[in-house]
Amino acid sequence: MSSLTAPPIAPPAVAPAPPALTGRKRSWSVRAVALVALAAALMLVAVASVAFGARGVTWADIVAGVSGSQESLAEAAVSQRVPRTLLALVVGAALGVSGALMQGVSRNPLADPGIFGINNGAALFVVIGMTFFNMTNQYSFIWVALAGAAVTAVFVYLVGSLGRGGATPLKLALAGAATSIALSSLVSAVILPRVEVMDSFRFWQIGGVGGAAFDTIARVAPFLIAGFVLALVSARGLNSLALGDEMARGLGVHVERTRIVAGVGAVLLCGGATAVAGPIAFIGLVVPHVCRMLFGPDHRWLLPLSACAGAVLLTASDVIGRVIARPEELEVGIVTALVGAPFFILIVRRMKVRAL
Repeated sequence: MSSLTAPPIAPPAVAPAPPALTGRKRSWSVRAVALVALAAALMLVAVASVAFGARGVTWADIVAGVSGSQESLAEAAVSQRVPRTLLALVVGAALGVSGALMQGVSRNPLADPGIFGINNGAALFVVIGMTFFNMTNQYSFIWVALAGAAVTAVFVYLVGSLGRGGATPLKLALAGAATSIALSSLVSAVILPRVEVMDSFRFWQIGGVGGAAFDTIARVAPFLIAGFVLALVSARGLNSLALGDEMARGLGVHVERTRIVAGVGAVLLCGGATAVAGPIAFIGLVVPHVCRMLFGPDHRWLLPLSACAGAVLLTASDVIGRVIARPEELEVGIVTALVGAPFFILIVRRMKVRAL
């Protein structure tokens, strides 16, 4: 009599690691050296931003201008470059971290404040405030831009969550792209019939740091600081989200709370930066992507590295825009678009839109 034996149990298939986890693994010492190198590069571009521009200056003018002297045109030019440099550093860091947060929350390598329509959402609310409520106060712009960024982020996530599978990277990217186009059209529809609004809005819409002032930086600083704090708090949870929601819950991570905290941090950073500098594109896409490829996906390192690299890239782009167009200047939003567009095309060609 033959006995029935159960077939051997095959070992469970191991799902391939998400692409974010298959990047290069770097030791903490390599990442620390990279962070120090980026900090040194940040200091160099800050000095270059103060030293170079449409008007040539000497080292004596730089020293006098930094100390607050405005006795000559050269010293006055240096005095104006100091807040401009500080704003470029702050906005670049905010956009770099905001992009890293969005990519981590959505597990989407193409996530970016511009591609997800958040920049255009902030722009639409600002232009509505200027047109229908006669807003001229920079502090009002900050609140309005933050509201527009928050509403757009929630809308894109809700639309991307519809249907089977929830908020997949592909659906979020499509929802963000469609929303961005729609919001851009609405902005044009509001300002085109109003010449007086168009004149004041078009320079802000390009994106730049030329109108920087210390009081403007002070007004937006609390929002950016809160965004940076929330980003650092959510770093460990974002590492778990890269494994998938079920795995993250198995590791004891509160998935929804982590997404909300990181999302609020991203909105504060992106909305605050957009309010004071306009919708500058591609910093949030290029910087986190390069840092992740070079130094790995650990958000505890990725976020500070993205902050430093974003500050370096935006400040260097601002210097380039001032130097190559002398005696005029090219707005930094145009320079970053020229740098970021080819990189975006490279990402699309080499990677599928899938979960990080």
